[in-house]
Amino acid sequence: MSNALRIGDRAPDFTLPSSDGRQVSLADFRGKKVVVLFFYPKDETPGCTREACEFRDSFDAFGDAGAEVIGVSDDDAESHKKFASKHRLQMTLLSDAGGKVRKQFGVTALFGVLPDRVTFVIDREGVVRHTFAARLQFGKHVEEAMGVVKTLAGASAHA
Repeated sequence: MSNALRIGDRAPDFTLPSSDGRQVSLADFRGKKVVVLFFYPKDETPGCTREACEFRDSFDAFGDAGAEVIGVSDDDAESHKKFASKHRLQMTLLSDAGGKVRKQFGVTALFGVLPDRVTFVIDREGVVRHTFAARLQFGKHVEEAMGVVKTLAGASAHA
């Protein structure tokens, strides 16, 4: 992840198709919500399913803290739709065909093939406040993101 965004960097805006056919932009949330953006390799693989389900199980807690959870992979919208339906995933899943947005965020691919697993927490102003990369610590992505979201929620409550 040598070209990855770092804490304090402005997250690049993007617009991608969601599993429900909408076009979703990062800018849609600016000034409104913290965004937990998690890049994952592929729908229906064991690790990715586990990670998505961990986010699903904490979805309400993220919402209560003022955060929007968004998953991104190279899979197409139809794959995301089936994945979300099968596992009762409430979060928005976006299709990044060709990995353009993944590359903008500096998320690399293992051996140039399998995209890495990286989570970014982006504040209401569009600034990266946290990054976490781990291929095998699926639940840790949720735990790390939740800690930062709660800190940001506390900070905005005192502002």
